[in-house]
Amino acid sequence: MTDIQLDVTLLGTGTSTGIPVPGCNCQVCSSDDQRNDRTRCSLLFSVAGRNILIDTATDFRQQALREKIERIDAVLFTHTHADHIHGIDDLRPFNKKGQDPIPVYADTDTLPTIRKNFSYIFGGEEASGYCPRLSLHPIDGPFELFGVPIVPVPLQHGNGTSLGFRCGPVAYLTDCNAIPATSKALLTDLKLLILDALRFRPHGSHFNIAEAIATAEAIGAEQTLLTHLSHEVDHGKHSEGLPPRIEFAFDGQKFSFPFDK
Repeated sequence: MTDIQLDVTLLGTGTSTGIPVPGCNCQVCSSDDQRNDRTRCSLLFSVAGRNILIDTATDFRQQALREKIERIDAVLFTHTHADHIHGIDDLRPFNKKGQDPIPVYADTDTLPTIRKNFSYIFGGEEASGYCPRLSLHPIDGPFELFGVPIVPVPLQHGNGTSLGFRCGPVAYLTDCNAIPATSKALLTDLKLLILDALRFRPHGSHFNIAEAIATAEAIGAEQTLLTHLSHEVDHGKHSEGLPPRIEFAFDGQKFSFPFDK
């Protein structure tokens, strides 16, 4: 085994509206605390000199500029809701001349919707210079990217499903309201768990904060970050009520971990 470093960047930590919400003047949307300024959910794994993006959030261009991202080597999609895929065209600047298309990975329920919604990319017509060059790949179990193991984690998301992803000691589980027992078995010995926690009130397709805390405590990661936060969550005010080792995530947050490749 070769010890390598995994760098994790939380590109976006907000719900589908982003925070501040347009037209809203609530305390969080008007806040001066930059941790309350949340773009749509997305994450970057940087390992072995490669960048693996999870979801092309609606705000991906803004996130890429903010974090000075210079390359994207692969994309993993969690599901097909608009806030997680509609930044796909912003992959176009990362198609370097002469390189192969960027590989895009999703489960077999997600791939047909991506192909249909973005037929100008995947419809089989001769591609113009004004769309990204991407290749679709199905996820049907654990696989490797650039020699790095990627473990898909099936999740319940309302009446549908989504995928979380584990890379080494880190698991990213956004957009879910239940974790099947078979998936919980994939989440042992985590150093960092990043988990959906939309708001304090119940929701039909997302964990609320109490549910997320209970789930995090059952999984037992060394540290848990709550993400996909709405404007009901004031980072500074509500952080004080969280249990030890559980925090609210914020955009631009970074972590590094060694792990065996």
